[in-house]
Amino acid sequence: MAGLLAACSGGSFQLGSRTLTLPWGEDGDTNAAPGGTGPTLPAERFGRGPVPVALLLPLSGDPTLAQLGRGLANASRLAIDFIETNPNIGENITVSLRDTGSSASGAAQAANAALAEGAKLILGPVTAEEVAAAGNVAQAAQVPLIGFANNGSVAGPGVYVLNVLPDTEMKRALTYLREAGRRGPAGIFPATPYGEALATAFRQQAVAAGFSPSAVYTFSDPSEAPQIVDQARPLIERGMIDALFIPDRGTAANFATLLVQSGVGDELVLVGSADWANDPGLAANPALAGAIFPAVDEAGRNAIAGEYQARFGTPPPPMATIAYTATILANVNTLSLANPPYDAALLTSPSGFAGRDGLFRFHANGRSDYALVIRKLGAGGATTVEGAEL
Repeated sequence: MAGLLAACSGGSFQLGSRTLTLPWGEDGDTNAAPGGTGPTLPAERFGRGPVPVALLLPLSGDPTLAQLGRGLANASRLAIDFIETNPNIGENITVSLRDTGSSASGAAQAANAALAEGAKLILGPVTAEEVAAAGNVAQAAQVPLIGFANNGSVAGPGVYVLNVLPDTEMKRALTYLREAGRRGPAGIFPATPYGEALATAFRQQAVAAGFSPSAVYTFSDPSEAPQIVDQARPLIERGMIDALFIPDRGTAANFATLLVQSGVGDELVLVGSADWANDPGLAANPALAGAIFPAVDEAGRNAIAGEYQARFGTPPPPMATIAYTATILANVNTLSLANPPYDAALLTSPSGFAGRDGLFRFHANGRSDYALVIRKLGAGGATTVEGAEL
């Protein structure tokens, strides 16, 4: 369940369920952010408010992860710029940016340094391993932390996770299927830690949505795909399976092609994951035409893309809106100026908050709901068929 960093081809890496392709070249920007070359060095600060907030990000160590960290730091700076130039928003926070490196120990050191400076809230880090390490430090000090991992296993009381979690993806897609009249969802998941997390979320959210899942298949190797399709085909032909989750981006096209070759009816709906977003290869595959998947609303990233590009010289990374949202959230009057600031009862308000990507809310167990759209693949690419909802 670690959902940790795994290297992919140049300029991309795996973070939990998502393959992130960064806008920088393979060599990237090798200059570390000012003041951010180690967890124990002085932090870089931006913002002019009285409430100290720490931002922990990987700025050194693994080059690709550091590129993402610098991109998220830039998104936080952009949010502070928005606060400072908006006369209707109070300047409540000062953000202290600290480097976690690429390790759990670095994250723990950065968290300790932030708390020693009096941080009232910690934002970040990114990977599940680092969130867990920094979260332990924050919990001991009774200071809330909002991490950016997409692995709910590292969440807990006072340690919140702001990202698209497996439960969120599955709930959104299954709710859409139920409202569309589907009755028999099934799923095919890789036998990996994160595949197992997706499968567990599928089972739980299917029951919560009122379904009795027809089948859950797992595979250890893509070569097992024909056998799984052979097992599922009779259920599909009898109408017991009318929606099939194939969330693994790397094998989705293979499963879809095998299903078409097996001659199953056009009534079957294929369902992907948020990791499908912005993959032109999937959109161009005719076997996947009509498939749907939950995704973050692109409007939020598009809204800041021009300003980000103009200031920093690159497009914003995929998770930029999360860091932007977290910074705006930290500045909210009712949270930052409360006594005590960032009280758990306030952070877990059932009504949630409006972020750059839409609504989100935290639960007492640290997990979050994140508004997602439903997109559909077709000849012209992916189009949104239902707007962002929790």
